[in-house]
Amino acid sequence: MGVEIKEGAVSDAEFEDMKRFVSDYLSASVENEDDGGRMRWYPWHSAEYRFNHILNVVSLSTDIAEHEGADVDVVRVASLFHDISKLEAEQEIHAEEGARVAREFLGTHGDYPDSFVEQVCQVVADHSYQGPLDDVSLETRCLIEADILDKIGANGTALMLLRMGYEARTHMDAAEMVERVFERGRDASRRLESDRAESIAHQRLKRVKWFREWLEDEVPEMDHDTTFQ
Repeated sequence: MGVEIKEGAVSDAEFEDMKRFVSDYLSASVENEDDGGRMRWYPWHSAEYRFNHILNVVSLSTDIAEHEGADVDVVRVASLFHDISKLEAEQEIHAEEGARVAREFLGTHGDYPDSFVEQVCQVVADHSYQGPLDDVSLETRCLIEADILDKIGANGTALMLLRMGYEARTHMDAAEMVERVFERGRDASRRLESDRAESIAHQRLKRVKWFREWLEDEVPEMDHDTTFQ
């Protein structure tokens, strides 16, 4: 069930401005680096990939929030800012740095209530939490679940196959790599709490299994030693 946000609502135009800011910020993070950044030659460590990931998470988290009755505006704005500092800060502190950037932007653009800004920033700061999701707010859970889901399914499979190219592995290793996507996705999906996120994960994991089966059907010499559980 969706909820109508009356206080601190973000218009479509305001959200588009936020998206432009996030995209520009990520690009600037790469341009300002002297050494090319951490593994920037991997596509998923580029500004382009990171922004695409953010948009995927915005879409997924908004969907989950609407089904679970969370504050949709808080969730989608927090999702937009959650990885804004990913390319300039160490992994351990990128969530806190993202919350700082979000606070600065929201405090200088628009007239958002302090309560809205605080909630958004708290969700951004908490999105890297690795414990049980029933320990965090509903809005934080929506973001964390969406972040998990973006690595499961066809998208995760495509990224793994890209990685094969960078590691100079042949297509005959593809079944093994796709199964690795499935296993990681299955393990990650065990953290999910909401019915909506579990449903999405189920469908995405099925697609990975299908892709593995298609590979084995079309490439008879593909490794058959491992099977999905």
